[in-house]
Amino acid sequence: MNSDIVDLRSFYASPLGHAAERSITFALSALWTNLPNERLVGLGYTLPWLERFGADAERVFAFMPGTQGAVRWPNDGPSSTVLVFDEELPLVDASVDRMVLVHSLEHAENPRETLKEIWRVLSPAGRVVIVVPNRRGVWARFEHTPFGTGRPFSRSQLNELLRDANFTPSASSDALFFPPSRRNFMMRLQPMLERAGRRFWPIFSGVIVVEAQKRLYQGIPVSQRASRRVFVPVLNPQGARAARGEERSA
Repeated sequence: MNSDIVDLRSFYASPLGHAAERSITFALSALWTNLPNERLVGLGYTLPWLERFGADAERVFAFMPGTQGAVRWPNDGPSSTVLVFDEELPLVDASVDRMVLVHSLEHAENPRETLKEIWRVLSPAGRVVIVVPNRRGVWARFEHTPFGTGRPFSRSQLNELLRDANFTPSASSDALFFPPSRRNFMMRLQPMLERAGRRFWPIFSGVIVVEAQKRLYQGIPVSQRASRRVFVPVLNPQGARAARGEERSA
């Protein structure tokens, strides 16, 4: 089951969503390094972290999969949101310095093909940062949060998938050590549980965060890949055909 854009926005506007955002931000900060004049792209629902980590970037885009839906971002100024198919990104080769994936890879139809497409658009020194639900964690077992949908991963599964797509995992972190409860008393205990979880039960985190670098030394055969998607035009004006007929008869 995919997460809908409306449900994602509602979750991150809730107290539980705010706590989850803070926890993931802390994990990202542990492995995020500033890159001068960075070209940054988020894939999935990455708006809270693009706003935080993309302030100094040369340009920032929010790519949202068609199965999820899209919203305008930022609210002021030109929109930087693009509705995409994650296996055919609208970018030229080696045009991005870093990509951030949140609520993305676990919903991909073919995660390996998605990572191969990300490899294509990343620059030679490009990096990808991926946040996925942890197969061992509690959050993957409850569907009242977006982390309970899609395909959860273990750390070894994610690292193997990255290596298979010609990436080298370089750093990792974890987040969401507190239970996904909306109860007020549990929310008050959230900071304490998060700190305790980092120390005493790190393997049961709610999400895994991995950074990987593009690998260049291994040759990749060039092949032509046909799109598995058929794009159908929509929003065709009703009555347009009849109107043309009336003009000809006139």
